[in-house]
Amino acid sequence: MTAQRRRPGRRPGAVDTRGEILAAARKVFAEKGFDKATVRGIAREAGVDPALVHHYFDTKEGMFAAAMQLPITPEQVIPLLLEGPREEIGERLVGMLLRVTAEPEMREPMVALLRSAMTNEQAATMFREFILHALLYQVADRLGVPHLRVEAAFAQMFGVIMGRYVLKLEPLASASIEELVELLAPTIQRYFYG
Repeated sequence: MTAQRRRPGRRPGAVDTRGEILAAARKVFAEKGFDKATVRGIAREAGVDPALVHHYFDTKEGMFAAAMQLPITPEQVIPLLLEGPREEIGERLVGMLLRVTAEPEMREPMVALLRSAMTNEQAATMFREFILHALLYQVADRLGVPHLRVEAAFAQMFGVIMGRYVLKLEPLASASIEELVELLAPTIQRYFYG
């Protein structure tokens, strides 16, 4: 008697299919990095049909954000940065990052990923590929800004987040969001438009 091979797709019973896809995504992203991971590869790892992965996650970027427990996705960030006057991009970017990181439940997954990227080459590669290709270069290309300028703006905000929440530098750690937006937005704006 031959064993029947289960077909990929929706699973019978009360299985947490979404959770299993996320576990498979974490494994595949860790092994291959963001760029080389594919929806098909993640589906194969989870034992489901790729269409089921797309049922739960619209994009690979959204799946990455969910797998890494990031509080925001490129689909949320990019429109926020691109909509509105160009002369206010610095203010929108700084304000958004500071508001998102103000709440511990939003900040902790981001800080955990940043810490991992600083000590683990696989995590660094995965994070770098995601940040560059799914977010920064998308914004730079749509605005017609050189990649170096957008990377410099990101690096500055990366430093602010690390100083504020990891090193807990004072008075940076206790400064209000409004104070920091007023201080940092003009500098971030210059990165985008000189």
